[in-house]
This record gives sequence, structure tokens and C-alpha cells, in this order.
Amino acid sequence: MSGTRSPSRKAPATEAGADDGARWPVWKLSLLLYPFAAAAVAINLFMLALAGTYFGLPALSPWWALALSVPLGIPAGWAAGRWVRRLMDEADGK
Repeated sequence: MSGTRSPSRKAPATEAGADDGARWPVWKLSLLLYPFAAAAVAINLFMLALAGTYFGLPALSPWWALALSVPLGIPAGWAAGRWVRRLMDEADGK
């Protein structure tokens, strides 16, 4: 017997079209991933400013890095949402 076992004896393990309405749009994924993207932007800005002190640039405080990451996190969150949507589509075979 091939295939996967179903947790229920009545329903088959895989149903064609079972998840057709459950496709997450990019904007929902972007909203979900925004806090993580904004935090990554803040960390990268802070570390980039620390590296810039070697070249004589002023250091960036952690608070300024957080403040700048709020607007800069929007395109980063959108990019993360598109990336995750593409991975989900690839996993679904679409």
C-alpha cells in the first residue's frame, strides 16, 4: 500500500483542492513578518554604523537604529513576504 496514512479512517490523507482557499496573500505574510524584518534592519543599521566608525563616520545609537528601522522595515517586510510566498508556492508545486 503506497501513500500516506490519514489521521481519520473516513477521510483520505490527501484531498485534491483541500487548501485552495487557504492561500496566504503577500500582504498578510508581510504584516506577519514585519516585526522580524524591522528588527533585522535595526541590527544591521547599528552594526553598519559601528563598522563606519573605522572610516570616521559617527556612531549610531541603538535608539536611532530602532527609529530608522520602523520605515525601513516596510520594504524589508514586503520582500520577506514575497520570498516566503514564493517558497510556499514552490512547496505546493505551483
